[in-house]
Amino acid sequence: MKRNATAIWNGTIKEGKGHLSTQSQVLQNTPYSFHTRFENEKGTNPEELIGAAHAGCFTMQLSANLSKEGFNPVELETKCDITFEDGTVKRSHLQLSAKVPGVSQEKFDELVKHAKENCPISKLLNTEITLDSSLNG
Repeated sequence: MKRNATAIWNGTIKEGKGHLSTQSQVLQNTPYSFHTRFENEKGTNPEELIGAAHAGCFTMQLSANLSKEGFNPVELETKCDITFEDGTVKRSHLQLSAKVPGVSQEKFDELVKHAKENCPISKLLNTEITLDSSLNG
């Protein structure tokens, strides 16, 4: 499987602007710029997209882990905070809230740890990955 995205940039780093598009067209000429990355202008930025990718991938991996063990997750909600400092992604912090009937805390923690360490985006990232989780049966 291959997926792709395209970035088009016009101008200098501070005054220029760009657009991102994805193969699925979920992002279609979505604006990004210095101001969307380092200030609060409307648009996206690479760190936000990394956070979305990591939250989504980890959550799907955890769902697969739970399902494989016979547990049916009612809801898995993951927020991902990406810390970008000194030109480097320093940390990805996952915050998970889960509703999974019938799973023990010990088994849940084991499956969460596996997902954190083994989802494809975790494997891709060369940074510290931290996680907080709460389980509601």
